[in-house]
Amino acid sequence: MSATSKLNAATPRPVDGGAPAAGACERLLADIRDWAPEITARAAVIEAGRRIPPDLVEALKAIGVFRLFVPKSRGGLEFDAPSALKVFGALARLEGSVGWTVMIGNAGHLLTSLLPPETHDQVYRNGPDMIVAGSLVPAGAAEATPDGFRVTGRWPFASGCLHSGWLLGLCVMTERGKPVTGPAGAGGPPRIRGFFMPARDWKIEDTWRAVGLKGAGSHHITLREALVPAANFFDFPAGAPCLPGPLYQAVHQLLPLLHGPVTVGMAEGALDDLVALANSGRQPSRAALPMRDSEVFQGELGRLDADLKAAQALLQVQADNHWRHALAGTLNDEAKVTQHTQTAAWLAATSVHVADACFSLGGGVALYESSPLQRRMRDLHAAAQHAASQQRNYAGAGKLLLDSARSFAG
Repeated sequence: MSATSKLNAATPRPVDGGAPAAGACERLLADIRDWAPEITARAAVIEAGRRIPPDLVEALKAIGVFRLFVPKSRGGLEFDAPSALKVFGALARLEGSVGWTVMIGNAGHLLTSLLPPETHDQVYRNGPDMIVAGSLVPAGAAEATPDGFRVTGRWPFASGCLHSGWLLGLCVMTERGKPVTGPAGAGGPPRIRGFFMPARDWKIEDTWRAVGLKGAGSHHITLREALVPAANFFDFPAGAPCLPGPLYQAVHQLLPLLHGPVTVGMAEGALDDLVALANSGRQPSRAALPMRDSEVFQGELGRLDADLKAAQALLQVQADNHWRHALAGTLNDEAKVTQHTQTAAWLAATSVHVADACFSLGGGVALYESSPLQRRMRDLHAAAQHAASQQRNYAGAGKLLLDSARSFAG
């Protein structure tokens, strides 16, 4: 069956939200392996369209990949964090934009947990496959009115907005056009709040023409003088969840960690592509031996494999550590955000290094658009530019280390 015909034949099947997480995760990973040829075969279509094709979105919905953080009470899977990260990594290994977009779509379900219960009910009234996207850049302004808040803004990087049912943005809260500061307007930084609105109420600007992650559809989304009910707003990052369970108790601490499996997964894909190229019998111009028989190539490949194993190990350690704290109720700590952001930065940089080296070792054929190696490289450089993965985030970890050392010495 061709990729298109299999996608068109895909029909949703129920996902047992009551199944043990380990069993549900293994079944979902098996489904992803079944779909792997269709996903990789459509990489060029994904790039050209600058979005995940709607039929592929529906196929991914059918196997449940957008339900990972939807609560079981809403028919979702409510995976533990380590299980969800495995799914993000498996998809990113196949195609970077797919892994990225699924990760973003699931992260939105963590943020809906900060809404009041009645608004949370509205988001999921049509079932657990409601995809959520948006932007965590505070690029809007919200002015109080007797009927809610008047919101105007233009938010960038709204990955997956074209196939989402609800969108979110962050706003600076204002009074008479001036930012409200502090918890009670008593000074300090501007007060930031998030809000959700149905996607039909937003305008999507076609702006996503980027060097990498082309298929993420990360366009700008805008509102102009829109009236948003007060019940659609939430406090970020300090809001209290409307849901029980460890997954929703420290959303701010979990978000940076979600980027790690996507960057590592893309690096794994780059190494897969390089090995496949070498095993095809390719012999570079002016080389004395085919790639796979060259000891120099073998040595570089072994070095990259070691780098990748180190990244995989750190990701696993951090995921397990995070979940232990979540279960113990000790995760709501700003130092954990710093730690996870430090991890995301290192994983992104290491993954970029792996993809760059794979591209270089691929030789001249890696230059062509038909080569997955150039796409992996571009996608990883794009992912590493995200605020959660930027190298400047190391500064927070350095300050934390200095402060803890001073506290210990004192």
